[in-house]
Amino acid sequence: MDLITILLSVVVILFLANVYKNQRRPKHTNLPPGPKPLPIIGNLHMLNMKQPYKTFMEMSKEYGTVLTVHFGMAKVIILCGYDTVKDALLNHGEEFSNRPKMAIFSKSTKDNGVIFSNGESWKAMRRFTISTLRDYGMGKKAIEDKISEEAEFLVQAMKSYGGKPFDNLTILNAAVANIIISILLGQRFNYDHPTILSLMGLINENIKLMGSKVVRMYNIIPTLLDLFPGPHHKIFENMRHMQDFIKETFTKQKKTLDVNDQRNLIDAYLVKQQEGKSESSQYFHNDNLIALLNDLFVAGMETTTTTLRWAILLMMKYPEIQKKVQNEIDSIIGTTPPQAEHKKKMPYTDAVIHEIQRFGDIVPDGAPHETIQDVTFRGYFIPKGTTVFPCLYSVLKDEAYFKKPFDFYPEHFLDTEGNFKKNEAFIPFSIGKRSCAGETLAKMELFLFFTSLMQNFTFQAPPGAEIDLEPAEAGTHGPKPYKLCAIPRS
Repeated sequence: MDLITILLSVVVILFLANVYKNQRRPKHTNLPPGPKPLPIIGNLHMLNMKQPYKTFMEMSKEYGTVLTVHFGMAKVIILCGYDTVKDALLNHGEEFSNRPKMAIFSKSTKDNGVIFSNGESWKAMRRFTISTLRDYGMGKKAIEDKISEEAEFLVQAMKSYGGKPFDNLTILNAAVANIIISILLGQRFNYDHPTILSLMGLINENIKLMGSKVVRMYNIIPTLLDLFPGPHHKIFENMRHMQDFIKETFTKQKKTLDVNDQRNLIDAYLVKQQEGKSESSQYFHNDNLIALLNDLFVAGMETTTTTLRWAILLMMKYPEIQKKVQNEIDSIIGTTPPQAEHKKKMPYTDAVIHEIQRFGDIVPDGAPHETIQDVTFRGYFIPKGTTVFPCLYSVLKDEAYFKKPFDFYPEHFLDTEGNFKKNEAFIPFSIGKRSCAGETLAKMELFLFFTSLMQNFTFQAPPGAEIDLEPAEAGTHGPKPYKLCAIPRS
């Protein structure tokens, strides 16, 4: 049987199965409006698969801020604009609090961990994660000292290039990774250590592959694409290597575990396993530990690294803004190491960091949600089990809240007197029950790493290089690979 015949056969089977399922399912006519779907493929032909969030924002101009888009034969609800997203995730937070099964993750994690889990298991993992991150210094002086120390290692690594062009991905990634590694494993690695290079390689390759059209389609028709080669199989292979590393690590730690001298988050989890409570046996099992550590490794490395890469690129693009940041650093901090308490005296630098996050927009689609029950939302009926995308791109680019939404404009976060001004639509970490558990840690990292780099260097593009602000094709919204010159400041 040739490939075309197999494809057609599978498509027909999926179509008939969906027809049968829809015949048995109660019909609801009050779904949010949206473009008319074609048979089988729905609205997929209308989507920019590289940047679907841009299509959603365009569609919202015609159909409103709550709309239905058909991903193949599945109805997906898209929420656009800050007011609508806030209404859903805060005012109806419980109803929208589930995660849908994302095939690319479900196959590897079996819906364990903290990012894509649901129900009591998710609640137990989130409680444990937040409390343990706090125990190991999140938001406290202990973790601030670790970040400051790592920032100095990063500065020295950049100085070693002597102002000549280099790619900053590996050393930025390693510096940020060392912070979460110190919490999870209780140690740090040199930037050329095989362990950290291997971990970063697995994670970065997967992030890149997740932006491919095939992987985006895999989450829509996994049964079909499982039959054929493609980047999704490489993702699964990388995830297996990551899980093997995690399992080997906590198995070793278990042999030297001291309940009265817990060294890191893994120890804290292993102690929970031994408590003998029903929660311990039900939720604190090894599969959840593997998935949780994988979630924290990826989240702890990727988003902050990507934001810092945007930061340096944008400072190269806008040298006058870079100079204003440096002037404020020189005035408030001088040559001493930056501290978290400096931030409240540095409104311009704080505004620039916020604008980097807004402009960089690391997760533009927004992490998917799922309705935990039938919901009537803004006059529309959304059935239980429906996938919902709160489009963060439409929030961080909302013209009602940001004067120049598509420009890099730090004044979005400054008042007329030059004081820092909060903007409620600034939600890069999302909001509500599923907001980022590591938000406090990420904010401290961004401030301390950014100010340390700006204090020590002026960043410039290599001679003749074009500065491209178009994002790379990847699972997150990061800059394309670029080289920079880090010119030491005298």
